[in-house]
Amino acid sequence: MTVEHDILSVTPRVEALAALCRANSRIDEQLYRDYDVKRGLRDIEGRGVLAGLTNISDIISQKEINGERVPCEGELYYRGINIHDLVDGFMREGRKGYEEVAYLLLFGELPNAKQLIDFKSLLAQGRTLPTNFTRDVIMKAPTHDMMNSLSRSVLTLASYDNTADDISLPNVLRQCLMLISVFPMLAVYSYHAYNHYTCGGSMYIHYPSDSLSTASNFLRMLRPDMQYTPLEASVLDLALVLHMEHGGGNNSSFTTHVVTSSGTDTYSAISAALGSLKGPKHGGANYKVVQMFDDMKRSVTDNRDDEQVAVYLRRLLRREAFDGKGLIYGMGHAVYSISDPRAQVFRSFVGKLAHEKGRDEEFALYEAVERLAPRVIAEERKIYKGVSANVDFYSGLVYSMLGLPPELYTPMFATARIVGWSAHRLEELINTDKIIRPAYRCVLPASAYTPLDAR
Repeated sequence: MTVEHDILSVTPRVEALAALCRANSRIDEQLYRDYDVKRGLRDIEGRGVLAGLTNISDIISQKEINGERVPCEGELYYRGINIHDLVDGFMREGRKGYEEVAYLLLFGELPNAKQLIDFKSLLAQGRTLPTNFTRDVIMKAPTHDMMNSLSRSVLTLASYDNTADDISLPNVLRQCLMLISVFPMLAVYSYHAYNHYTCGGSMYIHYPSDSLSTASNFLRMLRPDMQYTPLEASVLDLALVLHMEHGGGNNSSFTTHVVTSSGTDTYSAISAALGSLKGPKHGGANYKVVQMFDDMKRSVTDNRDDEQVAVYLRRLLRREAFDGKGLIYGMGHAVYSISDPRAQVFRSFVGKLAHEKGRDEEFALYEAVERLAPRVIAEERKIYKGVSANVDFYSGLVYSMLGLPPELYTPMFATARIVGWSAHRLEELINTDKIIRPAYRCVLPASAYTPLDAR
């Protein structure tokens, strides 16, 4: 299904207006330095501007030694608990972790056995959509853009909620739990609608099972035969846990705080967060990594030849390969420099899945890039801090090995991050009644109005 309309066409007139917009909106780079503007709310070394406080998660990338701040191995904490300890805990006891960690982020403490059973039951009860919602909303306007489909579905769900605008804490918590429960359904069903109506594939609408975890249900609903291996479900569950939250300063969580501070409803706040996550500089980065490696495999004939790999990486940085943006996707992070703890946790499990899928050679190429890229970047660029592989570096490969279509890579991220957004929305409502209003300095001098006939 293709939608065509003249207003969507980029005509020469629109091109000319865009050029006018560009000419009159460009700001001299020097002015940012003159006014000491923290572009991206970060300084030149990547430190974020302190805009709020949170109890939900913490990131450590530097430590103070003899009065000087120096980079350290990255650490990530959910409600004060190290992510390594969390993952080791539920993995060692043979459990899926998504529901347990979701409880921790939302309520600030780990659940006991009964609380965990009750919480899983609560999420299972919420795994239902309004009557005919799948047919009337999801299937009526299929699109290749699952994030836009998710946003549309979230905003439409507000129409089915008689207390959509009630921002009392119990009501917002109810709304958040419902959205956490249905996000996997919204994402998977949106893909099946697109695959059927646009791509001509078969239509599958499998209902989730109350007895399965969120990760297992995602695979069950996605696959025609509803089958998956225990390792597949465990690795997807781990991906959900690692993507669930990442400090109060990431773009989509900050968006949640900003929009929530205006007093708006839950559906609008979560839709805004989805719009943020969709961007390729945030949640869309994992697919760019996969596309980059696909291009790399056409240039590198021997995955274990470091020099061939290094030559391609230099071409990337010189804008001579892939998309010409000069980036090695999946390498570097706004905060971490020496290591991203999420990538460290992920790596060993990705290797196991690659072995199960017979893709050891491909995994070896990823390992080579992770090892070589920091050196190549240091040789080619003036950098103010180190670079290392981030979680997106491996997540795209995982989703590929799990057979997830690329259209679902970022919605998969959203299925995890809806928990973090919910926790941040609740925290914002609990702690402040002030709207977040940053300062932007106008650098254009005042000018006189010119009458129409004199222009």
